Amino acid sequence: MAGEDELKLLGTWASPWVSRVKLALHLKGLSYENVEQDLDNKSDLLLASNPVHKKVPVLIHNGKPICESVVILEYIDDAYGTVGPSFLPVDPYERAIARFWVDYIDQKVYSYSVLCC
Repeated sequence: MAGEDELKLLGTWASPWVSRVKLALHLKGLSYENVEQDLDNKSDLLLASNPVHKKVPVLIHNGKPICESVVILEYIDDAYGTVGPSFLPVDPYERAIARFWVDYIDQKVYSYSVLCC
């Protein structure tokens, strides 16, 4: 399945959210085209792929864009569940705990680093 799919990642090297998606793609062993974006001069592809927020990361899978890093990770795990390791535990409670920590990191750690640094 993975060999037949076209994956493009719209991102920028400095984004921790893009790095999160790159790590996930590498953990799954998926090949993708990295399309570096200039956030001061956003490409037509980025604007068309994420018209709501106009930001990275965006994963384009066979021409269909998926936005927001956590949504992208869940999508990768769903679409390529049998390839490589699963990102979330099977147990529903353990999955909820993992999602809590992802949200915590996004809301507290990343938000703090953006505000202070």
